[in-house]
Amino acid sequence: MSNPRDASHGFAYSQDRFRQIVEDTLNEARRLGASDAGAEVSEGMGLSVSVRKGELENVERNRDKSLGVSVYLGQRRGNASTSDFSPAAIRQTVQAAYDIARFTAEDPAAGLPEADDLATAAEAARDLDLFHPWDIDAAAAAAIAHSCEDAALAVSRHITNSEGAGVSAQQAHFWAGNTRGFRGGYASSRHYVSVSPIATRPGSRGRDMQRDSWYTSMRDASELADPEEVGRYAARRTLARLGASRVPTGEVPVLFEAPVAAGLLGSFVGAVSGGSLYRKASFLVGSLGKQALADHLDLDEDPHQPKGKGSAPFDDEGVRTRARRVVEGGVVQGYFLSSYSARKLSMRTTGHAGGSQNLTLTSRLTQPGDDLEAMLRKLHRGLFVTELMGQGVNMVTGDYSRGAAGYWVEKGRIVHPVHEVTIAGNLKEMLRDIVAVGADRYTQGSKTLGSVLVSRLKLAGS
Repeated sequence: MSNPRDASHGFAYSQDRFRQIVEDTLNEARRLGASDAGAEVSEGMGLSVSVRKGELENVERNRDKSLGVSVYLGQRRGNASTSDFSPAAIRQTVQAAYDIARFTAEDPAAGLPEADDLATAAEAARDLDLFHPWDIDAAAAAAIAHSCEDAALAVSRHITNSEGAGVSAQQAHFWAGNTRGFRGGYASSRHYVSVSPIATRPGSRGRDMQRDSWYTSMRDASELADPEEVGRYAARRTLARLGASRVPTGEVPVLFEAPVAAGLLGSFVGAVSGGSLYRKASFLVGSLGKQALADHLDLDEDPHQPKGKGSAPFDDEGVRTRARRVVEGGVVQGYFLSSYSARKLSMRTTGHAGGSQNLTLTSRLTQPGDDLEAMLRKLHRGLFVTELMGQGVNMVTGDYSRGAAGYWVEKGRIVHPVHEVTIAGNLKEMLRDIVAVGADRYTQGSKTLGSVLVSRLKLAGS
């Protein structure tokens, strides 16, 4: 794993110093009489610059550090943290966690992961190529942001304003360990360029204004999309929304653009994650081994993808991560469990303390030529959604109701932009009613999928 061995790359602390802090923390917990303990020390830093209408708006530098410790007294747990790495502060923090554990009620599910589930030294040291520091100063970041925004404004005279463009370069490293033998840590980076132009329809006197945005985000800055192309694409998306209108209420097929469709996948992940399951706050309780998605869909997870945004050799508890098939032919093959939620469900951790890792949704029906135009033809007549608003998802019942914007499609072609409509259904049915997934794959965070066509949803319009 890419690790800073010294204070290079702008870090104030070396990994060796972090190792010692973790050992000192665990030794102090043992000295106090803890039956188990875990500790993690981290440091993050970065630069964020934003511009608007050719003017520099903000330059922000962030630097933070933290030591977190969990102390166990049998099945009683206490947590405490500090940003002071001095020996006295470490002792005080461990003492605070110990005191909290003393007065906490016992929890049968509390405890560190089983030793057999923890990543070995070799597994923890797996190099996933996650650390690519971006040596950029505020002036250079501002220049990139300016070029991105300028490119957007130059596309058309109807791009009349901007919410600004931004550039961010972030990096961090950590080291973690526990009294059951786990030790591991690594450095990582994440960088992005974004812009949000505003367009005004000719003759509308400002009454028809539309905004859209686009961005590029990678661990390695050399792999970011060209800033000017990001600006031009954001402008084209914005212009395409001018003249938007509502459409009649009814039931229609709905095609979700790939970045938006990632939200559907996120809802599924939340529904089959441990916290929702053991609280019975999920519409997919008891779905293991049962049909939850359409039978042509598979969902794969690869936590060891080089440079992946969700890649990790171990989870937040030090449990090893594994590639696996989460859904096969629509049937749920596995949940997303931490050691705590696994115990609550009388199951075994899946290495998902901290969430899912590099998910890819595919359909066995997808053909290589199923680009967005082909997906619009499959939609034939209905709504193509490019933006969702609101938080109208009930994870207990699966009821789904979101504000939407996008385009009305007739005979497989976009007719006009649409806004101020609501789409509604039930996620349990929606996931089964996915009839196609496009070959226009896009990675949104740690989720990769193409546009998603749902056979029918309620549309509340005019």
